[in-house]
Amino acid sequence: MVTGGNRGIGRAVAEAFLAQGDNVAVTTRTGGAPEGALDIRCDVTDPAQVDAAFAEAEAAHGPVEVLVANAGITRDTLVLRMSDEDWDDVIATNLTGSFRLARRASKSMLRLRRGRIVFVSSVVGLLGSAGQVNYAASKSGLVGMARSLARELGSRGITANVVAPGFVDTDMTAVLSDDQKAGIKQQVPLGRTARPEEIAAAITFLASEQAGYVTGAVIPVDGGLGMGH
Repeated sequence: MVTGGNRGIGRAVAEAFLAQGDNVAVTTRTGGAPEGALDIRCDVTDPAQVDAAFAEAEAAHGPVEVLVANAGITRDTLVLRMSDEDWDDVIATNLTGSFRLARRASKSMLRLRRGRIVFVSSVVGLLGSAGQVNYAASKSGLVGMARSLARELGSRGITANVVAPGFVDTDMTAVLSDDQKAGIKQQVPLGRTARPEEIAAAITFLASEQAGYVTGAVIPVDGGLGMGH
């Protein structure tokens, strides 16, 4: 199951799993999953919709063995201008939504005695970013969540990891001005933004048998932007 899989990183992840021949369920709020994926409507801020999404995926494909919690939003503004709603909406989607997904996924994974949980965080959650107090807090929180789950669920063969992308060519970064994009690239040792497929490659690795002994890890895919963090 890949949440937020209709565009950007989520879509690239879903397509990567489909290319491997996996049964893929994609949740979105508005539809538009890649061809070949089970297209499920789900708002991760609604517990009932989360439960219904898993029930639909299980009915079609059996127990969810891999969860990629990718759905996320931004409400960027300076802290003095940030409203309670700006804070609450981002935390509810990015952090609390991921918790609900992991809690529900763990039920079947515990019965199977295996599973992979991958949270999509951000370099911003490690470095911080002016104007993104809410987003950075939500993405940083995923690290603590994953490491706690790694300790709690590891004895049942379940891994929990975090991928922390840097700046990626997606709709979320397309709104930046050319000057902003140029400034970002100057900070990145590799001198460019990432392709969504490069993030997907790290996630499919963490979901693979080859990553069976990797848990509680934070994997940066950021061109070197966050080195040391």
